[in-house]
Amino acid sequence: MAKLECNDISSDNDSGDDWEENGEDHHDIPCLFCTETINGFSSSLHHIETFHKFNFCNFIKKHIHDTYSYIKLINFIRCKEILPEQLNILGIEAWDKDEYLRPMVEDDPWLMYDIEDLINIKDVSEEKGVQYIQSDDNVILSKTQYEDMKRTIRLLKSQLMESETMCFLVKQQMEEMKEKVQKLILGDDLDGKEKNTLVNAHNPNADEGYFNTYSHFAIHHEMLTDKVRTESYRDALLTNSNRFHNCIMLDVGCGTGILSMFAAKSGCCKVISVDQSDVIYHAMDIIRENNLSDIITLKKGRLEDINIGEEKVDAIISEWMGYFLLFEGMLDTVIYARDHYLAPGGVILPNRCTISIIGSGDTKRYVDLVDYWSNVYGFKMSCMKGQVVHEPSIEICNVDNLVTSTAEIQVFDLYKATTDCVNFSSPFTLNVKKTGSLTAIVGYFDIFFDLENPVYFSTSPHSTPTHWKQTVFSLSEPISITEGEVLTGTLICRRHIKDIRGLIVTIHIKNLTQIYYLD
Repeated sequence: MAKLECNDISSDNDSGDDWEENGEDHHDIPCLFCTETINGFSSSLHHIETFHKFNFCNFIKKHIHDTYSYIKLINFIRCKEILPEQLNILGIEAWDKDEYLRPMVEDDPWLMYDIEDLINIKDVSEEKGVQYIQSDDNVILSKTQYEDMKRTIRLLKSQLMESETMCFLVKQQMEEMKEKVQKLILGDDLDGKEKNTLVNAHNPNADEGYFNTYSHFAIHHEMLTDKVRTESYRDALLTNSNRFHNCIMLDVGCGTGILSMFAAKSGCCKVISVDQSDVIYHAMDIIRENNLSDIITLKKGRLEDINIGEEKVDAIISEWMGYFLLFEGMLDTVIYARDHYLAPGGVILPNRCTISIIGSGDTKRYVDLVDYWSNVYGFKMSCMKGQVVHEPSIEICNVDNLVTSTAEIQVFDLYKATTDCVNFSSPFTLNVKKTGSLTAIVGYFDIFFDLENPVYFSTSPHSTPTHWKQTVFSLSEPISITEGEVLTGTLICRRHIKDIRGLIVTIHIKNLTQIYYLD
């Protein structure tokens, strides 16, 4: 039998030759009492003591006094699949039989060591200079191995996210190529209705769920009580009433009809109000209640599918914005209305929008939202962290936690925008204003009514809160930042392949790449 020098694993100066001479190597050794394999004999002993609560060396000292007895014991354990608690109550007569001299496992590593070394071995948990890490899966690693593995995992995660991003972009390009091929086959003179059908072909049931959400009272109450939103539309119409006197206005997605009634009050001779959701039936009652039925005509249905009764309109108004501006995909319908109904020189309200981002260093939020899953009432739910960071949250951010400058990443001119404007890639630069940690990227948008008397409102954390709040993209790991540092990155926005009204946002910043789903 080979000699075992257990102290070798604690010495930094031991050579590989010493290991080879003494029989201790780095091969996996199957545990005596479970299916685990452990790297190294000393680690195997530590595994048995830690996870099976059994000091094998002490047992050998008490019950085994020669090599043959030791061999019989090992083969007995292997043959009978004995557990430590059973072994403790058995006598030597249980395994001291010649039948157990025959190896039960070919080249069993446990039969390779001298009984004298096991009797004289130190408790592995007290070995000098070696620190062990216990994993959830009963694997024993040295601290150095554990740190190396963590670095490898971080690298692999980064590579995986980059691969996911590339896969998504390839899929998106394939979808765009598919649409172009359809256009080539069907002809270049597709009208807007056919184009819209192509865009929505991914999910024919997408609209049903979307419009159903607007059939409920609560969402309209939330929007109407948003004074920033509602009063901005009101002011844009009423302070520029000379522009809308005697004009025909199209209200896209009229809801309860509040914007249509502002339009009527501004002097419009006719307002055509369109909505697909069932709330339009309440809007009909509201319009009658306010004696505006002679000016406002309500039509239920998708704008793309109905006849509005007018060839052209003088102005289009719509409160189409969703979270992160583009979520919900209603901009497509506004663009359709512009291309099919807006007269030359007509007005779009609002006519310009921007998307901006800013960095947040809210470490308490990070701990509460992300680290929370490390210990939930004493249980680990780490698998939930991935879900948390992939789903942007909608919340009002505290300005005290903002740690960078603002970066405007996209501008939309509604007189020129196409349905493809949802897909963009924008590089950005953020100047760090506070030393600490970057824990999230915060997205918001600004809305402009560029009229004779201009009106503007913002959903920025620095502005009065709106029902849109801000869209918070949490980082999987905080990034250390220093005041004066310049952070560069790229934000990629794409229409969701499976959900036409959803978005997939990819953020690259420093060495981190993360994908988010708004759906």
